[in-house]
Amino acid sequence: MNQDVKDFTVQKVKEFMSVPYCCEEAKEAGQAFLDALGTEQEAEKAKALIAELELDIMPVDQLIGFAKSEAGAQVFGAETAKNVAAHGEEIKAAGAKYCDCEACAPVEAILKRKDEILG
Repeated sequence: MNQDVKDFTVQKVKEFMSVPYCCEEAKEAGQAFLDALGTEQEAEKAKALIAELELDIMPVDQLIGFAKSEAGAQVFGAETAKNVAAHGEEIKAAGAKYCDCEACAPVEAILKRKDEILG
């Protein structure tokens, strides 16, 4: 991958990894990618990163469904769960496919450029 794409990917990986509620598997894949930069394993770890992020990103319909569920109310609290569901419906109506939280947004940005990353 060229240096601009590499710099972009590193920035976005660091962004999602800094989010406290980002899943551990994504953080591990991100760290493995960062550790492999400039080594023979860089391409392999980039591929593993993309595969993990494709599994972890939250589709907006799943976000809405969870926020409207009893489990969502328990996790977020009843009022926040209503707000999360409403926000999810709002971004879906605007064309969003995925959650736009501070963990999912950089993941989506990475996935939009996965062909360049995997080059």
